Amino acid sequence: MRRPLATALALVIASSLSAVPAAFAADAAPAARAPVTTQLPRSVKPSHYAIRITPHAETMDYDAHVDIGIDVLEATSSITLNQLDMSFSNAVLVQGKKKLAAKVAVDNEAQTATFAFDKPLKPGSYVLSTDYAGKIGTQANGIFALDYATPAGKKRALYTQFENSDFRRFAPSWDEPYYKATFDLTATVPAAQMAVSNMPVKARKELGNGLAEVTFGTSPKMSTYLLFFSVGEFERATTKTKDGVEIGVIAQTGKVDQAAYALEAGKVVLEEYNDYFGVPFPLPKLDNIAAPGRSQFFSAMENWGAIFTFEGSLLFDPAISTIGDKQRIFGTDAHEIAHQWFGDLVTMQWWDDLWLNEGFATWMAGRTTRKLHPEWDIDGVDPAMTSRSAMGQDAIATTHPVVQHVETVEQASQAFDGITYQKGAAVISMLEDYIGADAWREGVRSYIKKHAYSNTATDDLWAEMEQVAPGKQFATVAHEFTLQPGVPLIKASARCDDHKTVVELEQGEFTVDRPDKQPLRWHVPVAVQAVGGQPVKVLVDGNASIELPGCGAPVLVNAGQKGYFRTLYSPEQFQALSANFDQLAPVDQLGVMMDVGALSSAGLQPVADALDLTKGVSLDASPDVWSIVAGTLGGMVGVYGDDEKAAAPAKRYARSRLSPLLQKLGWENKPDDSAAIKQLRTRLIAQLSGLGDEKVLAEARRRFAASETDPSALPAELRRTVLGIVARNADAATWDKLHAMAQKETSSMIRDQYYQLLAAAKDKALAQKALDMALTGEPGATNSAAMIGMVSRENPDMAFDFALAHREQVDELVDSTSRSRYYPRLGAGSDDIKMVDKLKDYADKYIAPTSRRDTESAIAGIQTRIKLNAARRPQIDAWLKKNAK
Repeated sequence: MRRPLATALALVIASSLSAVPAAFAADAAPAARAPVTTQLPRSVKPSHYAIRITPHAETMDYDAHVDIGIDVLEATSSITLNQLDMSFSNAVLVQGKKKLAAKVAVDNEAQTATFAFDKPLKPGSYVLSTDYAGKIGTQANGIFALDYATPAGKKRALYTQFENSDFRRFAPSWDEPYYKATFDLTATVPAAQMAVSNMPVKARKELGNGLAEVTFGTSPKMSTYLLFFSVGEFERATTKTKDGVEIGVIAQTGKVDQAAYALEAGKVVLEEYNDYFGVPFPLPKLDNIAAPGRSQFFSAMENWGAIFTFEGSLLFDPAISTIGDKQRIFGTDAHEIAHQWFGDLVTMQWWDDLWLNEGFATWMAGRTTRKLHPEWDIDGVDPAMTSRSAMGQDAIATTHPVVQHVETVEQASQAFDGITYQKGAAVISMLEDYIGADAWREGVRSYIKKHAYSNTATDDLWAEMEQVAPGKQFATVAHEFTLQPGVPLIKASARCDDHKTVVELEQGEFTVDRPDKQPLRWHVPVAVQAVGGQPVKVLVDGNASIELPGCGAPVLVNAGQKGYFRTLYSPEQFQALSANFDQLAPVDQLGVMMDVGALSSAGLQPVADALDLTKGVSLDASPDVWSIVAGTLGGMVGVYGDDEKAAAPAKRYARSRLSPLLQKLGWENKPDDSAAIKQLRTRLIAQLSGLGDEKVLAEARRRFAASETDPSALPAELRRTVLGIVARNADAATWDKLHAMAQKETSSMIRDQYYQLLAAAKDKALAQKALDMALTGEPGATNSAAMIGMVSRENPDMAFDFALAHREQVDELVDSTSRSRYYPRLGAGSDDIKMVDKLKDYADKYIAPTSRRDTESAIAGIQTRIKLNAARRPQIDAWLKKNAK
């Protein structure tokens, strides 16, 4: 998952940076470990929270009471903990029969409350009790309300979202992952509605006046960000695993049947994880709660025993859902359930090690999906796609290590990115391949068992892996790939010597915006093979030489594509590999194409090399390879930006390569189509429409018009693609028709899709209408920011300028610590160098200096893209002149 909160340096007050006292440090952390980062004094720690809350959905506020069991570790006259936007009354500290009244000082800037006493407290155990009141929000942080359409009219449900630091909007607390505690939750709710939390309901009492009091069972020891509460007009369906754990899905009334697929997925995934981790899921139930609406920054959250998922990633409606939706539902479920161990049972001690949660869950979800649904990745390309998706961010100056230092919760919010997720998963994939799957699982099992219900740092995991992989220099490899940023570059050449192929490997660093950078150094696990032969593995430290039997066969580096690095072949070796490209496994074809595409973009290899590879791909080649071909050709066209005249030859050539494949596949699914074929078909349709293919555009419009009276004109697999084409190319009349569809739709999930389509138009006048609509109440509180973001895909400058001109209104549509990400991303797609100054000016005015990574990344992306595209255009022009018909 991903989530944030705070106000940068204002959080870091002098008293918050004190070292951990010995008594506290000994409780969970090794003595040699550095003190855990904190924004709170370490003189007090919690052990238990008993919360009683009465939410008022109609007035968007709540009142509550909490009793917090605490241990005072050092004499102190005050207790400081986290809160945000709360008011307090009746605060007392209880020890046995003694009660001490507390004076409460609230600091919303620092997000704290300080409970002061007339005399110092002696070390010991106490209970801190207080009544308090707070606010219910409209965005997915803290406790928030979501309004949604139904056939019976508008409804409202309440949910919570606390990662990374929003529990302080729900209860005063030590809102940091290191402070684990147990939780009792009691809620007074409408009697006709369902209340949900991490644990099953323990007791329910009817109060009269349409209200009921619901008490949940005591939670296990866990971090604050993992608590969950929800109440609304819900239905629940259940099943049980073979181990007796109750699996449930919860959705708004009338939609629970659409969660049937997620329910079965949850069951098989949980059973698989019980076996893999060797530690059974420790809670009596695991629910997955579907919510309408969306967030700009996450789709689901791993609350222990009560996963929260926006319905677009949980519900499967056969009338509109695709194979891609089915894969996303399964993958999201697998990711969040993996967190029940990596994140919930064992939690990182501070956000520096967030990747222990997110990188591992991303890897585990991919591994489990491939095992349980091998038909979705026939060619085994998913790990290669994951690693390459991270390298784009990792090759620019604004990247960061997998393990990164985080000082504020706003910085923690920014840590939920491609490096933490995709690079983290790619590094795990490489390390597992390096030491072997059995040894890796043995290390994971030992780590989970040893650190259950406690907190860890990355080195705790590496310590277990060192035990199962002796003599492998495991910690050296792992540290270099997680403690320093960047992408290794392996340069490869080969020669024939005494009937053997001698392969020379030289290590450097791949970077797209720092050609003169002094390369970092890694110990890189590399698999090398002569095409048709067996791979030979070597650990490259600077340079390495490998002998392969025989001569004549081209050499393939990174065979199987498990290594996290780019490969640059000598010209001779690249030509030999290209000539035998069809002999490579699809995963290796994909890896070579993605590497040469990235290297040519950065000026390290001729652009012609990347384009030449696409020429030889036959219509019968793997759909995964064709997906890369389509991406390469789309990138070629993208170099020309909005210069339609200059782009015309590139578009014609791209159409000439992709149209025959679409003609072969046809528009509608065939009974024996694989998942990859189905997804390639819709990608081709969408991409050809973007290339101006008139036949594709006409067919999309025909199907859209016919669907008014014939729903079969838009089968589920085509529906979203065709609607997207129609919306992107809409005129005023078509836009109005889509608007009318959105207004009358009573399914919240479909309604949300329609409002996104309204923001997809290329036409600037229609884009402006969508922007204006986003600031009204019509789309719904969680759709508005997404509409502005959708406009930025075609009109980034317009979207950024609009958002900045209406900043106060837009700020209300995005949670506070995500604003430093939201605005830069609107402008990141601009090809106008003036956007750089706009972004700098925005950051100077509104973003703390410690929280500007997304702005800096957007600026670097724009500058680098403009520079590299200018260098590539002449090469592409020359290639097209030679190769285009």
